[in-house]
Amino acid sequence: MRSWIDPAGAAPKPAGAPLRMKAIPPRLLWSLLALCCASLVVASLVLTAWLGLHPCHLCIFQRVLFMTLAVLGGLAAWRWRHHLGLWAALFTLPVSASGIAAAGYQSWLQEQPAGSTSCVAGEPTLVEQFVEWLGRLQPDLFLATGFCENAELSIFGLSLANWALVAHSAFLVFALLALQSRRRPA
Repeated sequence: MRSWIDPAGAAPKPAGAPLRMKAIPPRLLWSLLALCCASLVVASLVLTAWLGLHPCHLCIFQRVLFMTLAVLGGLAAWRWRHHLGLWAALFTLPVSASGIAAAGYQSWLQEQPAGSTSCVAGEPTLVEQFVEWLGRLQPDLFLATGFCENAELSIFGLSLANWALVAHSAFLVFALLALQSRRRPA
């Protein structure tokens, strides 16, 4: 049976003693979150243009949420030891939860039989009104031209809404872990 030796030449670790990993610095965690979210935004823009996809109101709303998470993650990384960083980190939680709700609802819509449900309602919801307003301001980024129940693209058997649900869920867990690292002594 091999024993673990400290690189500094200390005595072997007793058998059965847990190995401890060095904690990842919170600034690095928040920087990774910001980078991942920004990458997803760029990927959504590239895929939309390259494949001629028609994003719906929920797709655009999730794009805005990823943009918001990128900014909040960047602020949390930049000002981690200050109140601004803490507030930015805390705001990632409701933003990620909103993304889970939007992506989950869109995933549910896409699983329904064709023609049985639609995201188009009589009165526009707050999300639809917000996306329409953004679409008038910057149509290249925020113009909704599709329907939420249409899954135009599947990657490894999952729609883009399913992937967004996975991403938002991962970012929520990631943010909780990063915030918990703040409570640990340095």
